[in-house]
Amino acid sequence: MWPARGLLVVAVAVAIAALPGGAEAAAAASTGRCTTSTATKTYDKCIALPTQGATLAWTYDAANATLDAAFTGTFISPSGWVAWGVNADAPAMTGSRVLAAFSDPSNGALLALPFLLSPDVKLQSSPLVSRPLDIPLLASSASLVSSSSRTVRDGAKVTIAATIRLSPNRTRVHFVWNRGLYVQGYSPTIHPTDASDLASHATVDILTTATEASPIASATLQWLHGSLNALSWGLLLPVGAAVARYLRPCASTGPAWFYAHAAVQAAGYSLGAAGFALGLVMGSASPGVTYKLHRGLGIAAATAGSLQTLAMFFRPKTTNRYRKYWKSYHHLVGYGCVVVGVVNVFQGFEVMGLGASYWKLGYCLALATLIGACVALEVNAWVVFCRRQQEEKLMRREVEDVVVKDRAAAF
Repeated sequence: MWPARGLLVVAVAVAIAALPGGAEAAAAASTGRCTTSTATKTYDKCIALPTQGATLAWTYDAANATLDAAFTGTFISPSGWVAWGVNADAPAMTGSRVLAAFSDPSNGALLALPFLLSPDVKLQSSPLVSRPLDIPLLASSASLVSSSSRTVRDGAKVTIAATIRLSPNRTRVHFVWNRGLYVQGYSPTIHPTDASDLASHATVDILTTATEASPIASATLQWLHGSLNALSWGLLLPVGAAVARYLRPCASTGPAWFYAHAAVQAAGYSLGAAGFALGLVMGSASPGVTYKLHRGLGIAAATAGSLQTLAMFFRPKTTNRYRKYWKSYHHLVGYGCVVVGVVNVFQGFEVMGLGASYWKLGYCLALATLIGACVALEVNAWVVFCRRQQEEKLMRREVEDVVVKDRAAAF
């Protein structure tokens, strides 16, 4: 089994070699440096929020329980939006009262409109409509940080300022923030679903600046998880299935096809199990971040892969009458595992925000090459099959002619 172990070492080395650039970029983009000064006001305290490079500055007046705050975030699209607000009950999107900044569709001026995020927001059953907030919002505004630009652009920073009256003696405040790519009319559309976007909330003690934020799996774990799973479920297991399908009919290979198939599948399953375990670790480290479809597909692929591995210990002999049923089961579960694994790799690209990246392009090229090779081999197999059928048909006809002639000669 040394080929599987060798592939495992090489794959891990390749995955780790690819990590630093992506990990450092993600880490650099996650937090920013805070400042207590804005273009119009100076505040008492500030913090760098844990995601999206956002910051928050504020002054708290304990005498009348008012919070004068300025949130700074970054647009990710010229037609996008940036929002910030508070939640009276928990650090979560549902139930939050927020201010969303975006360009006015009619004249391009920067707006800051109030929105109440009810539970229906997650269902996306209807557009998000601005409405007055049911909290004491004394003042609000939005302005671009750069004085040289008057229009929203990709990467532009915006400051959302607000004055809110809090409940007396309540200094722990749940803040939420996020950003999106598009605004339809005056309705912000859904934000991206990267791990950092789903974890954009924190509880802040406005007296001490102590911050409680949802833990997020490190960028290194995310990239290692993605690399292992793309290589295993997305490439090695399909290659192993192709080896069995197209090398087995070749009599010249003998039992070599079986050992090659087993070695590639063992390497793929080992890497896939490691990637699946990393996914479980990341999930436990990020309790507020859930990807239901990605997780469900991952569990299905891991279950099918485990069943395939266990089935090898119950493989009947070729003379056993149950062998044909075992083969049908092995083929069905195996091909199902390959399909689910490949689909989940593409789902993983979307989860990591790499839907339009060179990483996805590279994987698509590798997968397309494999599919092209399989199509060519499949066509060749059918040509060979049809040729053999024709040859056998001609041989049967020749035999029948000989038999007829022998019978005629006998009479």
